[in-house]
Formats: sequence, structure tokens, C-alpha cells
Amino acid sequence: MSAFPCSDDVLPDAENIVSLPEAADILGVPITAVHQLLRDHQVLAVRRNGVAGIPSRFFDDEDEIVRMLPGVITVMRDAKYTDEDILGWLYTDDPSLPGRPVDALHSQLAREVVRRAHAEPL
Repeated sequence: MSAFPCSDDVLPDAENIVSLPEAADILGVPITAVHQLLRDHQVLAVRRNGVAGIPSRFFDDEDEIVRMLPGVITVMRDAKYTDEDILGWLYTDDPSLPGRPVDALHSQLAREVVRRAHAEPL
């Protein structure tokens, strides 16, 4: 059992995943800080081919966690969604955004993603 939460890989196969040591390098923090981000549910990890990793779309162009992502995770976890449910929702195309919520988090639609996460029925 790992010291941090790690979900089943429910992401599309083509989705890039960065290992936890790579995530630490991107963020400029020790690996233990990445483990703490996972324990605090500020970000989610998946296990792909036996290796824990964080989806690359969770990082912005300034090598930080996408600003609104922790809020989306918190809102959906408070509504009793599992981490797999959250990942599935983030990576499912929504024509009204348009596109996937995870991609919209990188745009001016980020607040709309949080609003929709809050309104998402269980």
C-alpha cells in the first residue's frame, strides 16, 4: 500500500502521465511535497503500468498545478465522487464548454468548470 492515494488508470491511453519524481522536478519541490499534494487531494495520481503518475494536463505553462484544479477536486470529493469519477469527468468531452473540462481549466473557462463540478449530479 502506498503512502499516498493513487487511482486506477481511467484516462485515455494517449494521455501523457508524468512520474512523481518528474512532477517534483516540474514543480521544483522535493518528492515528499508531491506526496503531500496527493494526500491533501490538491492533485490526483493514477497507476499506469505499475508506476504512479500525474496527468500532464494538471500542470500549466509555468510549471505549476493548474490554478483551479484543487478546487474542482475538493468540490467533487465533497459531493462524494471517487477519484476515478473525478478523473473520468475531467477527461470526458463536453460540447457545451467546448471540449474536456481538464482542457478548459487552462482557459478563461476555468471558473465555469468549477461551477459545473459543483452542480454535477452524483
